[in-house]
Amino acid sequence: MPPPRSDSGRSGGDPAPVLARELEAPRGTPLYVHVPYCVVKCTYCDFFSVAADESSDLDGVVDGLLEEARRRAPRDPDTVFLGGGTPTFLGEEQLARLLVGLEETTGFRSSAREVSVECNPESLTLAKAQRMRALGVDRLSIGVQSLEPRVLELFARPHAAEDAFQAYRNAREAGFERVSLDVIYAVPGQELERWLADLARLVALAPDHLSAYSLAFEEGTTLTKALRAGKLERLPEETDLAFFLETRAHLNAAGYTPYEVSNFSTKGHRCAHNENYWHNGPYVGVGPGAVSKLERTRFGNPRSIASWRRGLARDGFAATWEETLPPRADLGQTWWLGLRTADGVRPDAARATAGFAAASDEDDPAVGLARELEAQGFLCRSAGAWSLSERGLPLADAVSRRFLDLTSGDGGEHRSPVLHG
Repeated sequence: MPPPRSDSGRSGGDPAPVLARELEAPRGTPLYVHVPYCVVKCTYCDFFSVAADESSDLDGVVDGLLEEARRRAPRDPDTVFLGGGTPTFLGEEQLARLLVGLEETTGFRSSAREVSVECNPESLTLAKAQRMRALGVDRLSIGVQSLEPRVLELFARPHAAEDAFQAYRNAREAGFERVSLDVIYAVPGQELERWLADLARLVALAPDHLSAYSLAFEEGTTLTKALRAGKLERLPEETDLAFFLETRAHLNAAGYTPYEVSNFSTKGHRCAHNENYWHNGPYVGVGPGAVSKLERTRFGNPRSIASWRRGLARDGFAATWEETLPPRADLGQTWWLGLRTADGVRPDAARATAGFAAASDEDDPAVGLARELEAQGFLCRSAGAWSLSERGLPLADAVSRRFLDLTSGDGGEHRSPVLHG
């Protein structure tokens, strides 16, 4: 699952947010901050982001992020994640002002066990890395995506392979002990041998964490439009599977444990912020396109900087949609997310998370489906938890989505969380 996903805002029959306005984040709730600017819009990206130009009001967006944080951010967040977009696109002083303001509002420097910032290689200077480290950031996620010039050009990435290596060196020199690299594989025209050679070069750097995603053609992206126009051709299904299996095998052999379908870490370096998403826990998101979940209600800001700022200026509340799932539907969400993890899903914990009243596994529809999928060889049980089997892993999306189909009940759309690197 690629790096809640930003939503397009209220449409159709979605009601205007009512309940969300009354919800207050408990102390310790994880915090996500969405910085929407990039150098260019990457061709695969369906997150809300915009390519900045001379008219972009970066200072005004930082002001808005801090204003929304003052109104909605939790005190003493357990984790903090600055994502985007590209947070390090901000200038050093702008980034410092954002981190200082978040500390004044939340006190994260004494509470958070993990503070992550997403970076792109072209904007992670040594000075910027040193400044972030001094201001409480302890984990960087660098968007390498590829070392192959052809792939970088296809993705419209504004950096070269050497920029990625330099960004990594900057992170380590600045004192970061937790550094993650994001990569994408199974790209049209890509050769498996070349990919594995590039993966070996990245592993040789000894990052603490790797997020390795098979390329997804998301709706509305430039790559998907090119695919439909016949300008690109997907890799054959068997080749895509070979990329997936060989990537897992090579990372396992190098000492990286796959704790989620697309995420690998050395011991003690899992991404705690994303683990909360996979456990269907609460979180607060601030910024344009950001999503929040408190209790069983999800709500989100518009995918527009102007609309987001108008909402803040109007009454300090920018969200334009909300949905409150009934317990049965939230149970489906909990299984859908949790099955992607190596730890899997414990039925009693899933029911507690969703507020689903069932006396035992026998009264739990999700457990009934899990048993059916176990009989088909897609799930397995160990120490009371259900997880994907070796047969089920390559089909993770299709297998886990069965739980949404079973337990949604209302037939409505389910907005997923945005997972980051």
